[in-house]
Amino acid sequence: MELGSAKLEWVAQRMNVMNYLVKKYENGQPFKGVRIAVSIHLEAKTGYLALSLAKLGAEVFVTGSNPLSTQDEIVSELRHRGLTVNAQRTHSVELYRQNLEATLDFKPNIIIDDGADLTVTVHEERTDLLNTLWGVCEETTTGVKRLKALEKSKKLKVPAFAVNNAQTKYLFDNRYGTGQSVWDSIMRNTNMNIAEKRVVVAGYGWCGKGVAMRARGLGARVIITEIDPIKALEATMDGFEVMQMKDASKAGDIFVTVTGDTRVIRDEHFKVMKDGAILSNAGHFDIEVSVSDLEKISNGKREVRPNITEYDVNGKHLYLIADGRLVNLAAADGHPVEIMDLSFSVQMLSALKLLKEHEKMENKVYDVPKEIDLEIAETKLGLLGIKIDSLTEEQKNYLESF
Repeated sequence: MELGSAKLEWVAQRMNVMNYLVKKYENGQPFKGVRIAVSIHLEAKTGYLALSLAKLGAEVFVTGSNPLSTQDEIVSELRHRGLTVNAQRTHSVELYRQNLEATLDFKPNIIIDDGADLTVTVHEERTDLLNTLWGVCEETTTGVKRLKALEKSKKLKVPAFAVNNAQTKYLFDNRYGTGQSVWDSIMRNTNMNIAEKRVVVAGYGWCGKGVAMRARGLGARVIITEIDPIKALEATMDGFEVMQMKDASKAGDIFVTVTGDTRVIRDEHFKVMKDGAILSNAGHFDIEVSVSDLEKISNGKREVRPNITEYDVNGKHLYLIADGRLVNLAAADGHPVEIMDLSFSVQMLSALKLLKEHEKMENKVYDVPKEIDLEIAETKLGLLGIKIDSLTEEQKNYLESF
């Protein structure tokens, strides 16, 4: 069996919520005649989402959402199975942008996005497509921030669901998915022990919580850096050491940025780091670890292992994983399949909701309706064979009496 086919078959056996929903809705072919553009990190789980949308009748056009996270074997297999795919793993941002443009040429009715590159391109460069675009479902924190910025400036021209903000997405994907997949990537690429290392996690949102929790579970001593006093206090009470990056940069053995902001680790920090420090980024864009600063102050660089570049900084050696791009996808396979089963089920049901209600929705960012979260959680629990209690009439009446 070819690698792409084998990967898709593997996830097909484990995305049980998605399979349940496809079986539930397939006979009605709800997406028949609907053009859906999918721009998400293009690996096996995303491929299976695209195939599932096609089973529900959609014309699906697929591209990636990051130049280095596309897996070419999945591209090949999706094409073999009849989908239109414009994507390839590349270091060329220009080629990545060309693939986005080629996907938009099919005039999608719905965009399923990750990071909002496709959505922003429509709003800033391809405004002619807004006439046929019904709405957007956005996967990640960074993308939701970009959509809200469009909304705030009155530039958002279609309704959008903040899929990232669904509880069955962020409570599991951002925390358990990012937490596990980041360390999977760091360990497989470095072949290093995590126990006894001092790990610096920049950012204590849901992703940062997951990365820190898994690092502690692996035996690391974890330092958190934050700009939000509430999150910093939370990290302290969760038992982590909290300090400024200027101090953490001297102490850390492994660094993971998870903030969504730019130049979180920069020249002043590189200069005081230990010899042998490992640098990685788990935020969407390659801006959190300032590669330009690293290039500027280094005396030379070389690839020492696949996905790892060594920089010589005044005689010290710093090691950057995956060019500072999303470490768990640019240098590994991304989140566990069972986690993405939940996230992509939110995407599927949100797209169905958008299909049915886009004409009466305003051009703003919406939270995913609670009933979608509940349907997914109840489905997952049922598939796990777990039963939970329900309120008695007496209990309902008591809660409603306040």
